Amino acid sequence: MNYCSHCGGEITTVIPEGDNRLRYVCTQCSTIHYQNPKIVAGCLPVYQNQILLCQRAIHPRAGYWTLPAGFMELNETTQQAAARETWEEACATVEIDKLYTLFNLPHINQVYLIFLAQLPQPIFSPGEESLSAELFTEETIPWDNLAFPTITKTLQYYFSDLKQQQFTFRTIDIAPHASYQQVK
Repeated sequence: MNYCSHCGGEITTVIPEGDNRLRYVCTQCSTIHYQNPKIVAGCLPVYQNQILLCQRAIHPRAGYWTLPAGFMELNETTQQAAARETWEEACATVEIDKLYTLFNLPHINQVYLIFLAQLPQPIFSPGEESLSAELFTEETIPWDNLAFPTITKTLQYYFSDLKQQQFTFRTIDIAPHASYQQVK
């Protein structure tokens, strides 16, 4: 950041009084420009023990498979964001059940929230950001072509939980090039 979005003044990095970390601060109007993590909200849409996945048409990881998810927008809840992303990426309407996995990715300033969701009818098609949208069983999921570790772990947890018919909420911290650490 070089210039203030409020007054156009030059930006410097300082630790503001009463704070404990470097922040972007305007040298003219003293506005503090906080930077916060991005929230990624998505669904694990289930239809008769099959999971709806989308093949990404955009970078990063174009051509790889993912659960429908994306950045939360202003003026929406996390559940609304997850449902919206499912509509945008798979043209599917879902019924949000409960929060299933929460992944902290501090090294890329993101928090992933994946909700269990029911796909009431097998009506879907690729959205603008998807090459394809398909239902998969555990055996047919393209495990070697999943886009992100968060998606792989969520699917692994789901199929493990499905066998026991108990779907446990999990919080997982992911560090760069490190193994998963389950917090709860």
